[in-house]
Amino acid sequence: MTVAEETEVTLAVGQQKDLPAVPDAAGRHTDREMHAILEIGVRSPDGTEHAGAPAPGTGPALAEVLIVDTSRSMLHPAAKLHAAKDATVAAVRMLPDGTAFAVLSGRFDATVVHPGPGHPVLAVAGPGEREAAERAVRILDADGGTAIGTWLELARRLLKDQPAPVKHVLLLTDGRNEHDHRSSRPLDTVLDACAGQFVCDAWGIGDDWDADLLLGITRRLHGRARAVRDASHLTAAYEELMAGLLGTSVPELRIRLTPTPGTVIRQVKQVVPNEQELQPVPAGPGGRAAEYVTRAWGDEVRHYQVVLTADPTGRERGEDLQMAAVEVVVPDVRRPVRLPAPRPILVRWTDNPFDASRQHPGVRRHELYQQASAAVAQAYRAWLHGTEGRDTADRAFARALALAAELDDAQLLGALRLIEAAPGTGRVRSGLKDVDWQHLILSSALTTPPERPVEGPAASAPPGAGASVSPGAGPGAGPGPGAGASAPPGAGASGPPDAGAPAPSGASGPALPVRSDGLVECPYCKWLGPADSVYCGGDCGRLLRGASA
Repeated sequence: MTVAEETEVTLAVGQQKDLPAVPDAAGRHTDREMHAILEIGVRSPDGTEHAGAPAPGTGPALAEVLIVDTSRSMLHPAAKLHAAKDATVAAVRMLPDGTAFAVLSGRFDATVVHPGPGHPVLAVAGPGEREAAERAVRILDADGGTAIGTWLELARRLLKDQPAPVKHVLLLTDGRNEHDHRSSRPLDTVLDACAGQFVCDAWGIGDDWDADLLLGITRRLHGRARAVRDASHLTAAYEELMAGLLGTSVPELRIRLTPTPGTVIRQVKQVVPNEQELQPVPAGPGGRAAEYVTRAWGDEVRHYQVVLTADPTGRERGEDLQMAAVEVVVPDVRRPVRLPAPRPILVRWTDNPFDASRQHPGVRRHELYQQASAAVAQAYRAWLHGTEGRDTADRAFARALALAAELDDAQLLGALRLIEAAPGTGRVRSGLKDVDWQHLILSSALTTPPERPVEGPAASAPPGAGASVSPGAGPGAGPGPGAGASAPPGAGASGPPDAGAPAPSGASGPALPVRSDGLVECPYCKWLGPADSVYCGGDCGRLLRGASA
């Protein structure tokens, strides 16, 4: 297997390494926060089209549940229900043979439209099953109300025992979760049960859907919230979404963080292409590492923000020290994957307040997105108060425009211009409908990385670095727990991590001698780690290359 035939995963760490080592005003050495941006990319071999076909010797990569809102409001106008049927049929037709799937109808409760009411298992796609599903969808009618928790709970039960690595739910609704009180379990409880079980994309159609509801669902279930302005556009949107799902290059990818002693992982969240909180899962018995699961990777780049804390007491000043090692692991290898070498998240304790005050541009960019989203929400809430809230709405809207301009986000600026009275006025136009704001709220939740500098792409492992993982490798397959040598830490992710900073002294120096058990020993704190470790993963966190044995 050549490198050109492998799916490549890249990893870059962006950060501003300096943190204050001086005590606070009360003379206390408090824990300091380090924010780092992880840029992770997946790239398939040139010309490869997965098209949902399983790799040789494996089962189907996808199990799919399609949920159609069939509450009474879908008949007002009836074009919504017709569009929902057409889009659902189009999605079913794209499912490869062997794919497990079901179609659900959602009202006060949920029923299985195909493979049929009360069916305990999913259908298996083939010519006959796809045709039967299409017939069942075509005769759907609408009545009753909306209780989305019951819909997702049924999807969870159907997908629970499915072996496919990508379990996906595609949910469509035209309204709000108005009848949650009629469910045996409220939506929040259902989302807790569904989290980590499948990915859910949620779509709005018509004029009465709720952006915050869709975002609440998709942030918990690691999908994306979208909507169509014209019902006739839904089929094309579904076809594009399904093509992306069926082109999944890596079904599951885990971010493994191994902090050094004294470092605490406070938060890990996705920040591009949207914000999603990630929860840790155990990374093996007895270790300090934690893993964060991400799913359904096509050819794309995502950014994650990591927040660590540590106490500077007793630490070396002015020296790069490792706070945590970052690895990418793939637990279900279905095609050959080339993984990057681990990367360190570093800290340099300093007594210089200017050095400690600088902020990494990727962290700053996410803060600007949070402020823009909050400004849009404030403008909407003020608009709901009519003429009394007009001035407040205009001020918040102008603030959102200014932030979008600072971000240089064409998508967000375009969405805001649809709300603006006239170009350059910074005022909310009259005659808006509530749904116009719902579309803007969804747009303000999307994030983009900055334009990449012309000098080159994000750093990835040079030829020969990292590890190739072939189908059949065991769970958690990855390059190993040490922060290995490769591209400079922090290169690439949302700009340079520490502009103008020299490379760590000794980074290219001689490696420590390898013991008979294949490990190296840190000469400072006696930590034992992999032979390719650049930084100590133990108490001191110091640079190992060039250190005296």
